[in-house]
Amino acid sequence: MATSRAGRFCVAVLLCATTLQGWAAVTERAERRQQAREVRQETRQDARQTKQDCRHADQKSNAGCRQDKRHTKQQGRERARDIKY
Repeated sequence: MATSRAGRFCVAVLLCATTLQGWAAVTERAERRQQAREVRQETRQDARQTKQDCRHADQKSNAGCRQDKRHTKQQGRERARDIKY
């Protein structure tokens, strides 16, 4: 009888430990996703500002300013991917 209880206790401890490890991994992934989301949001604002600055400076055509904005957003996406994965 004692062996049975000890066995059940060990199984219960292993299940708890496995569950806690799973939750820790989930929490870590959620934090990385949140950080990546914040980087993308900051990037959107930076891209808008880049295009506005470009248009106010009259250095490039609208198409050229649009390309600068796209380039800025792409860099932000890459940074977000680096954080997330």
